[in-house]
Amino acid sequence: MTTRFTDELMNQGLTKRILTLVSEISVTREFERLQKERGLGNEKHRKEVGDLIKECRQALADSLFSWTCQSPLSKDDTLALIGHLETVTAQADGSLDSVSLALVMALLYCLDVSFIEQGTEDRDDLLQALPLLTERQYVSAVHSRLMDSQPWKLPGLQAVCRLTWALSLRVLSQLPQGSALVEFTEADEALADQALLGDVFLFMKEGMLGCDSFAQEEFYIRRLHSLITDFLALMPMKVKQLRNRADEDARLVHMSLQMDGELPSSLRKDLDHLMILIGEFYSKDPFGLELGLEFWCPTESLQHTSLQGSYLGMALQRPPHKQVVLSKFVRQMGDLLPSTLYISYLRMLKGLANGPQCAHYCFSLLKTNGAAHSDNIQGVSGSPVSWEHFFHSLMLYHENLRRDLPNPDAAHYRHPPLRGITQREMEGLTSFLQLLTTIITWSENARLALCEHPQWTPVVVMLGLLQCSIPPVLKAELLHCLAAFGKSPEIAASLWQSLEYTQILQTVRAPGQRQAAGIEVELNEIESSCEEYPLTRAFCHLISTLVEGSLPVNLGAGLRVPGFQPYLNFLRDSVFLPFPTRAYRHPAEKWEVADSVVEVFHKLLRDYEPQPSDFVQEIVELQGEQVPAHKPPGHSIMFHLLNDSPMLALCLSLLEEGVRQLDTYAPFPGKKHLESAVLHCLCLLDLALQKEAVFMDLLRESQASLLVSPLEQLLQGVSPQTRRADHIVNIARYLCHSSSNPQAAFQSAKILRRIANYPNIQIRLVGDFTHDQAVSDKLMAGFVECLDNEEAEEGTEKGDDSQSKVARIRHETQIHILNLLITSLELKAPNLALYLLGYEVKKPVSSTNLQDPGVLGCPRSCLHAILSRLQRGTEKRSGPILTQQAPHLAELCYQVIYQLCACPDTSGPTMRYLRTSQDFLFSHLQHLPFILQSNQIAALSQMSWLMKTAAIELRVTSLNRQRSHTQRLVSLLLDDQPHAQHADGESGMEDETRSVSGFLHFDTVSKVRRKLLSVLDAIDFSQDMPELLQLDFFERTQIEQVISNCEHVNEQGHTVCNVKLLHRVLVAEVNALQGMAAIGQRPLLMEEVNSILQQVVERNRVRRSLSAKRHALQSWRSLVETLLTACPADLIPADERQLIIRDLLLDLHDKVSEDVQLYQCVIRNIFDFNSVLIICAIIHSKFSNNCMFLSHLSQSVLSEQQQGVGLEASSGFASIANSALHLILRKLLDFILCTGGGYQRLRAHLYGSLLYYLQIAQKPEEPDTLQTAGKAMWERLTAPEDGFSKLQRENLAIIESYGKALMEVVCRDACDGHEISRMLAMAVLDRILSIDRQNQWLLYICNSGYLRSLVESLRQDDVALQSLLTPQPPLLKPLYIYESKMALLTRVAKTGQGAVELLRCGLVAQLIECQVFDMVPDSDAHRVMRDPSGFIPSPMDRYRQILLPTLRLFQVILTSTSINHQQGAAQVLQWLIVHADTIQSLLRCQELSMGALQELSLLTGIISKTALPGALEMGGEVNGAALMEFQGHINRFQRLCLSLLGRLAGSERERLLKQAEISAPGDSAERREEMEVAMQQVCANIMEYCQALLLQSSAQAQFSICLFSPSGSEPAGRDGARPDLSSTVPSMAYSRVPSLGLVLYLLKNSAADFFRFHQSHRQSLGKLQSLDQLPPEELKEVMMDQ
Repeated sequence: MTTRFTDELMNQGLTKRILTLVSEISVTREFERLQKERGLGNEKHRKEVGDLIKECRQALADSLFSWTCQSPLSKDDTLALIGHLETVTAQADGSLDSVSLALVMALLYCLDVSFIEQGTEDRDDLLQALPLLTERQYVSAVHSRLMDSQPWKLPGLQAVCRLTWALSLRVLSQLPQGSALVEFTEADEALADQALLGDVFLFMKEGMLGCDSFAQEEFYIRRLHSLITDFLALMPMKVKQLRNRADEDARLVHMSLQMDGELPSSLRKDLDHLMILIGEFYSKDPFGLELGLEFWCPTESLQHTSLQGSYLGMALQRPPHKQVVLSKFVRQMGDLLPSTLYISYLRMLKGLANGPQCAHYCFSLLKTNGAAHSDNIQGVSGSPVSWEHFFHSLMLYHENLRRDLPNPDAAHYRHPPLRGITQREMEGLTSFLQLLTTIITWSENARLALCEHPQWTPVVVMLGLLQCSIPPVLKAELLHCLAAFGKSPEIAASLWQSLEYTQILQTVRAPGQRQAAGIEVELNEIESSCEEYPLTRAFCHLISTLVEGSLPVNLGAGLRVPGFQPYLNFLRDSVFLPFPTRAYRHPAEKWEVADSVVEVFHKLLRDYEPQPSDFVQEIVELQGEQVPAHKPPGHSIMFHLLNDSPMLALCLSLLEEGVRQLDTYAPFPGKKHLESAVLHCLCLLDLALQKEAVFMDLLRESQASLLVSPLEQLLQGVSPQTRRADHIVNIARYLCHSSSNPQAAFQSAKILRRIANYPNIQIRLVGDFTHDQAVSDKLMAGFVECLDNEEAEEGTEKGDDSQSKVARIRHETQIHILNLLITSLELKAPNLALYLLGYEVKKPVSSTNLQDPGVLGCPRSCLHAILSRLQRGTEKRSGPILTQQAPHLAELCYQVIYQLCACPDTSGPTMRYLRTSQDFLFSHLQHLPFILQSNQIAALSQMSWLMKTAAIELRVTSLNRQRSHTQRLVSLLLDDQPHAQHADGESGMEDETRSVSGFLHFDTVSKVRRKLLSVLDAIDFSQDMPELLQLDFFERTQIEQVISNCEHVNEQGHTVCNVKLLHRVLVAEVNALQGMAAIGQRPLLMEEVNSILQQVVERNRVRRSLSAKRHALQSWRSLVETLLTACPADLIPADERQLIIRDLLLDLHDKVSEDVQLYQCVIRNIFDFNSVLIICAIIHSKFSNNCMFLSHLSQSVLSEQQQGVGLEASSGFASIANSALHLILRKLLDFILCTGGGYQRLRAHLYGSLLYYLQIAQKPEEPDTLQTAGKAMWERLTAPEDGFSKLQRENLAIIESYGKALMEVVCRDACDGHEISRMLAMAVLDRILSIDRQNQWLLYICNSGYLRSLVESLRQDDVALQSLLTPQPPLLKPLYIYESKMALLTRVAKTGQGAVELLRCGLVAQLIECQVFDMVPDSDAHRVMRDPSGFIPSPMDRYRQILLPTLRLFQVILTSTSINHQQGAAQVLQWLIVHADTIQSLLRCQELSMGALQELSLLTGIISKTALPGALEMGGEVNGAALMEFQGHINRFQRLCLSLLGRLAGSERERLLKQAEISAPGDSAERREEMEVAMQQVCANIMEYCQALLLQSSAQAQFSICLFSPSGSEPAGRDGARPDLSSTVPSMAYSRVPSLGLVLYLLKNSAADFFRFHQSHRQSLGKLQSLDQLPPEELKEVMMDQ
């Protein structure tokens, strides 16, 4: 179909239309029209418009070229193309423009018949389609057109077309079908002659190779290659004629030179041009095709007899005929070479030696040329084109010139006589040196073979020549050649020493020498006056090559202070610093000099690592004197860059000049070198910023006297050129040139990111960036352009060609910009990120109103760029494209958006924009989970940031009551029904699946997995761990130590090992080994080093993977928490909520139980798995809050079963619910058992989850109402089992099925574990004991000794509890543990068996010994010390937190041991007596606060049961004196209790109640009730005590106790109606016995209170039952009361 469509286009005259448009479209003309309409903007816009127009013309020409590459044009189209080419003109430099070149190549392919010789499978089909063979008129028309004598505008182009046609005719003449075209094919020779007369080869070199676009198109290169090789292979006679003509011309030239006559005018240089063309053409090989190999025949293999015959049954292939002919051409041209062709031939060889194999063949040719002629009869030293001849000539030059070596002190040195070498010889030498450089650059074997040759010694001879008086250009070539030799490390080491010895750069000044010598003089006096600097550039190139290896530390030792410093000083002070002020004949050379010298600085700093030894001044001995040693060159460069030095100033000036030149968007001489120099300067600054922290730390530690400043501060300095602090702005401006100069943009982003880490610089940067609106807009556009670039590619596997490298650099630039945004967003406003993302920086950030680009003048910001990259592909099923193509980039984009949503200032504007303009979250969440097999870590991170953002969105929309938004997201995440349509009516992404499933399942509604659970599925809880290192040479423990020393925390917060640093350490260790054995084992050692590094890389990956999983799990948890706790409850129906929670729990437990083995090996080291359990705890808590519905449902099911109604409909759901709950409990208990005791944090979360679970079955306490009080005890006992009791019973059965294993684990954790685990384990024991009716757990705790252990630990807690009563306690931890312990013991004491066991364990004895109860704090003294937050209780409150649990425990023990009451009562009484002073002070308490009343309530309760006359006799043997003392204490308790009764019944009661109302005005009614209840409780306890005392005394007639005086006077009533009595009953009379009137008064008050509250209760019940009929006012009252 495509072919048919394109054929139709061509038939409709597309070719002519293209040619017309190419002629008509002109940049100048279009610009004039746009200028007229004011359609042109700044320089950048003009450049972009100009490029667009040129691209249009180029695309037209390229389309025609692409067509002709595949099928030839028709006759009319071909003639039209030739007609167009007739009018083409050349550019100013004589070359074609890229459009004309494309059209020329189109014609060349149109006339191409070279495929015939290749013998491909479809050769016959192609022959049938070839118009040259099938259409005679086609051949006739083209032939007559090209034979036409009418000259074209470019005769050279006409010559190229004629030569192409001649070669095509020659190929046709050799075909059987060509016999019909004999009248045309015979003209091929004439055409070739015409082409040669038109200087065809010269035009090919200048017109076609001179075009920049030629080298960028592989098919151009291939076509020209076939054109050149076809000419040499198909027209050998013509080539021979050219050679004969050249020989003849050479003789004429030789004769005219001898006769001193003029050169003949008829000289032709066709062969010369051909050789130079071949040299030029093959010297550039951008695609690595190595086409020059066709000129070399592998003749060696044919000469070796061992290789003749067959190999594995295959005959050795002979090279193709064409290759043989071309190889013969190369060899024959070198035979008896006339001097006029010598240079051209060398240039040709230089081109043909370009490539590893070609260089090897060329090296062999020159070697065999010398060998073949070595025994020549005439004694000539061989062929002029051989190594023998070359190096022999070099040695002769050296010998001759060395005699003329001038004296440096002689006056004539500055103008040395150049009598040794003529201009022609110099050209020959230059060509030879260039050939030599090419060969040894490509072939290492040639390099070593030549260097080690005993007779030639090229390096020595060249260094010798450098000392002689020869032109700088020749010296430059010699230095380039030495640089090529220096590529081999073996040669480089000796070359350094030779360089120092020959003093090319004078590093040692002779004692009597008056002036400098060497290259420095050449630069300052010869090159500067000539305004050309080839020698300086070549020297920089040599040093640049040599420093890539290692710098010899002892360079120049013995004659001067050893080291590289003199070379660095020369490069810096003599080359770099003066370069802007020197004069240049060629402007481009200025930037070449800068580029070559800055490259050396860059390499030196790149290889420098600051060491402590660099900052210690070492001394060396030199000729008997002690002189300071030189520092490493990198140290010197760092020092200059960390000071306001001329070097730094020039680097910054160079950057400013560079960006100024680039901003013109116009070509200028030396642009490529300027860009390269700028790039090296940026790299220098980046390296300095990277290394400055270590450098300055070492400098500080060494206490050296160097002064340096941080580079980021120096960059804020004022530029001398602009008088503004714009250095950082200049660096940032390189981002605007990312399309043309991606490397500079990359380095710029890198530097800005490093600077952004400093908060104090950010505010200034924002000011600098926004100071000038034009610059601000330009910078913003630059950042956006970098982020928008779609050519960026992630990953390194895709190829190493230049295009892939550029794509990766663009990607890295984007990464750096996003990291810059992330870093900046963490700093306070204003910061760079806010400016770049389009927020307000001059007003409050929250006032920003984000808009789409262009709306209300809003520019396109980085936020728009990020969102547009992320949104691409969200409308398709495959999801966002960026997450697949550039996972790391997508991860950072999501992180930026999360940070904007999480930051309080930016959250509002961002979320509003994302919600309204983009529908961002919904469109991305619907594609979760992201699955990327190749990069699971990045996929998890992407999901993490997205889920965290979604959690914020859900919370915000819930708070703002934006129900539709919340509902939409909740449905997306939680629905298990397939979506029919989105809320906005557009068809959703699930449609396709739904329709397919509907078709397959006959329209049954199938459930889909909830989105939330699918995300959980994507988080793999298992992790492959790297195996242990298997080492043969290194010690494992030492290696592990080294690895841990190389670890650091990276930007993401992961602890990873620095692999490069580790590699350096290990290689240094290997290099340090001495002896022959070590040398022999070095390969094995390096192999082991490699395996260690691979292991470390794997470890880093595992750590990153675990971190990503933890992060994803935490994000998932926060999303679930938000959904279940923060979203409005009515969005998720109650029954649906239960199912969701059940699904989440079961899934979580399943995932955990699958990977139990993982915990044993991984969690202990790395994996903090608490997230899973926190989520369990949260979900269980939701269960406890929401499962009332479930339990009531179970209850209703049971009652319905009894009635026989609705059995099937309801019981199914309830049974599913209970079975699911049981399954959850089993999984939870399994998990507890399979985790070891080492995972205390994990256990704590598990116990928390178990407590929440057990809470589900806990029946809510019903308030005592008149209805419930009316139920008889029998009714309660015979009532059917409700849902709560059933679930509780089943839970207990499951727990008991685990037997003693579970008991052991929980009890051990309760007694000995982490504090939080102990508290939670005790809480779990408490809960289980409360439901364990058979007392199995109680028996286990008692029999296994855990109870005794808990009791005995109370004595140990005493000291810690005492420390808590200081004004500023250290930690409240002991208090919480003590409270948990007492709660558990209280639970144990609630059964008679448990209470007896506690007494047997000596509980009271332990508490008697505790001194903390006697340390009652002074309430007044510590009122000042209160914690302002209210979190830490006051000392008095802390004391009560210690005392009250103990009193409650005693009360429970006394209640539970009613049968064996005496033993318990006696022990508790002993505790009371031991702490009698404290008890009495509490009973005498002056200020009765709520806490004091609670104390009194519990104390009086205990005293009423223990402080009885006969209690002490029951408790054991007590002697008489002690008995008397104890009896005194008991009597004192009695008196204090009775006096308390008088206080709480009289006026004190009213005063306290009023005080409670005043202290808490908001909760006055509640506080009053609490106080009343507490006072009534105290009074009740005292009355009970009085009753017990009276009963005891009546039993024994000989004793009688007088408790009340026989008086009927009552205390003052609450209405104060009887003031006369209030005076007769003093409230504070402790000593007097209260009257019986007090008892009567209490009785009356209690009755009145009862009836009052009874009436109020009935009214409230009535209102509750008729709630729907209540008027609004009363309803409001009810609500207020509640």
